[in-house]
This record gives sequence, C-alpha cells and structure tokens, in this order.
Amino acid sequence: MIEGILLGLSTAFTPTNIIMLMAGCLVGTFIGLLPGLGPISAIALMIPIAYGFDPASSMILMAGVYYGAIFGGSTSSILINAPGVAGTVATSFDGYPLAKKGFPGKALAIAAYSSFAGGTIASIFLLLSAPALAKVAISFHSSDYFCLMLMGLTAVSAFAGRGQFLRAILATILGLMLSTIGMDQNSGVQRFAFGNINLIDGISFLLLAMATFALAEAIMNVLKKTDSHVSQESGNLGGLKLNMKEIKTIIPPIARSSVFGFLVGVLPGAGATIASFLAYGMERNLASPKDKKEFGKGSLRGLAAPETANNAACTGSFVPLLTLGIPGSGTTAIMLGALISFGVQPGPLLITQHPTVFWAVIISMYLGNVFLFILNLPLIPYIARLLAVPTQYLTPLVIFFSLIGVYLVSFNIFDIQTMVIIAFFAVLLRLLDFPMAPMLMGFILGGLMETNLRRALLINDNSISFLWDRPISLVINIVTISVILVPLGTYIKKNLSSGKSTKKYTY
Repeated sequence: MIEGILLGLSTAFTPTNIIMLMAGCLVGTFIGLLPGLGPISAIALMIPIAYGFDPASSMILMAGVYYGAIFGGSTSSILINAPGVAGTVATSFDGYPLAKKGFPGKALAIAAYSSFAGGTIASIFLLLSAPALAKVAISFHSSDYFCLMLMGLTAVSAFAGRGQFLRAILATILGLMLSTIGMDQNSGVQRFAFGNINLIDGISFLLLAMATFALAEAIMNVLKKTDSHVSQESGNLGGLKLNMKEIKTIIPPIARSSVFGFLVGVLPGAGATIASFLAYGMERNLASPKDKKEFGKGSLRGLAAPETANNAACTGSFVPLLTLGIPGSGTTAIMLGALISFGVQPGPLLITQHPTVFWAVIISMYLGNVFLFILNLPLIPYIARLLAVPTQYLTPLVIFFSLIGVYLVSFNIFDIQTMVIIAFFAVLLRLLDFPMAPMLMGFILGGLMETNLRRALLINDNSISFLWDRPISLVINIVTISVILVPLGTYIKKNLSSGKSTKKYTY
C-alpha cells in the first residue's frame, strides 16, 4: 500500500495532472452552479478532450469534474432553491431557509466546510479500505438492497413538520406512484405511459426536482408578490464566521454523515442523492425534540448532514468502479465507459495491471477537495450577494435556468411541458401545506425497491422469508423496526405521563 501511495503521489503531482485537476474542479464547480446541468453531462463533454491524454490524467480530469459539480451544486440549492445537481436537493431543505433568514454566507460556509470534511474523510477511507470494502459491496444481495431502501422510507418523518406526518406519507406514496411510470425493467411492459413515446423512459429525477423546488419556488414568489428578495433586507450577506456553539453543533453530524455517506456510496447503484436523503433523515431522527423543530427552517445540522454525505458518497462510488468494475452511480457509469475506451478494464485486476490509474485517482480526490475548498471559501461573500438581486429580476432568471437546464439534458420540448404541469401541481400541494421532500424520497427509492423486491422474490420462490433469512437483511430490518418503534414508544410514554399528571392535578 505504501508503494501504491507513493506511486499515486508521484503521478498526481506532475504539472500536467495538477492542471487537469484544477481544470476539472473549476469546470465542475461552474457546471454545479447552473441548475439542471449535472456532472453526467459535464463528464460526457470532457471525454473527447480526455482522449488526448493518458488514462490516469483523463480520470483525474473527470473525477475533478465529478466532485467539483457536487461541491458547487449546493450554491444554487442554498441561494435560489434550485438544486444544481440531484445530489444537492436535500441541501436545499435547510440551506435555503437559512439563506432566507439573512445568513446566506453562513449557509454557504457550512456547506463548504461539510463538503471538504466529507470528501477528505471519505478519501482516507478509500485509500485505506478500498479492497476490503469491495468484498462488502459484493456481499449485498437484492434482499439486502430492498431492506435498505425500506429503511430509507422510514426517514419520511424527517421531512414532515408537526402535524404533517399524514401529508408526508401521502406525498411519499405519490412519489412511489410516479416512479412506476415508464418501461418495466423486468418484463419490458409499458406502464402508465398512455401511448406517449416520451413517457416510455419515465420521468427523470432532475425534471421532478427542478419542477417541485426551483420552478415551484419561483411561482410561489410571484404569488406572494414580494418586491424584493427576503435576504436583501439583511446586511449580513457574507458573514462566514461560526461561533463555538455552531461549530459544536455541526461536528457530530459531519462525522456521522461522512462515514454513512461513504458506505452508501460504496453500494453499487446507491449514489450521492440517496446518501444525502438518508443522512438528512438519520440526523433528524437522532436530534432532540427541540432540535427537530428546527429542521426545514434553517437547521445547521440539517444542512451539514446531506452536504457531507453527498460528497462522501461521491468518493465511495469509486470503490465499486475501481475494484469491481461496477458503476456506483450514473456518473461513474460514464467513467466506466471512458476507462474501457482507453483500454483499461476496471475490476479486481486494475490495482495490479494499472496501478498508476488506481492510485492516482485516489490521491487526486484529496487534492481536489483541498483545491475546491481554497477556491470556494474566499468567493462565498461575493456569491452570497446574489440574494441582493430584487425578486422581479431574480425570479425570471430562476425560471429560465430551470427550463433551459432540463431542456439541455434531453433536448425534448415534452420535458418542458411536463415540468410546467408538475410545477403547477407542486404549487397547489405547497399551498395545501404538503411537503415536497417525501415525494422525491419516494420517487428515488421506488424504482430500486421494486427491482430488488422482484429479484428477491424470484430467488426465494415468491416467499417473503428473504426479509429474515440473510443476516444482513435481518439486521437492517431490526434497525428499521427500532427507528419506527422508539419514537412511537416515546410518544405513548409522554402522553401517558401527561395524562397521569393531569389526573393528579384534577383530584
């Protein structure tokens, strides 16, 4: 391992690779700032440029674009509630409310600190344990994935305010329903496409996220008829300082979400988006009753957790790519194709046949996080001033970037029409006080749950015994049941004690 690390350092610190790393981080950051344009599109555009370089330099460039986009995607999520990439949707849940309170600089600073910490800790894990974690990824079967997704759905309460749990459940069911639109991956049968060829591939998550958050938020601003943006009234646009209490508040969620996000990223097919949602739900479930009330209203923990997890998951997704040849996300699937086109076959033999590529990519991840931190932190006071733009100018820009961002992904007018329709219904639901996050949660997990449930039933002869046959599945289900029963037990105990105290007071 020491020889590999030295080889990676000598490769990553060459002038060409340093330039490639900086270029990738810069491009990724600006791509992430633009709502709708994710790292997949950016990396696809980088492939023709990368062909002129050796495989190690090309992978360093594309990896820089990847985590640069995730690092920069939080900016538009926090400032204008328009997630730059899918992995930063959960960041907007508390980042945007914190910015609206008049602390956009602090919100961006926490996002930068969390991103750097998550990426750094995950890079160390990747460096030390990639081969071992590859075996863990292989040991997960369809039944384990289904149980993991089921546990993810228990986090729906994390996105529900007081008295909104039923609404959150209904929104989750709506998300699960939307995830069934399109071609059935197992049977090849069209479902709920209504004969429309544009719906055969289903509704993209990016389209749904942009419609329910960015476009719906812009419409809500128009309906409210605000003359200027909320944060314009606040003079503290660029304050970056965190007091000791705030630092102590975000350190535990950063530590937990770094480990959790990395482990979720290691699982093939999970990715940064699922990691960020699950980390957000985990932190809210772990929070005290007082702290839970702050979630969705500008909670520092609610901002730090998903932003840490998505960066850690990005690094974790390279474990199955480099060690198994299995893409951990859509972005790493593009990288897999690029590696194969270079004549490099990812998998167990990569570390022995192409050690330069393997170790250079790992070392460059830590260097990229350092560079992104140095690049973004000084710019935060200036980026935060975007909120000083009056609403009558900012709202049309949000609508334009939302629509053009979705269009540039598919170049299909039907997607624009679908986005407007979904945004219209999202506004109605928001006016009825329905939370939008559970719908996205259900949409993300719906397809994965269905696919893995079918596989598990097929393997177990349509028996539900797969829920407890495997130790991994059993442990996950026990955790899921505990997550459900512990808050319920606390609630019942609290009501019983209050009933007794009332009775005692009456008599």
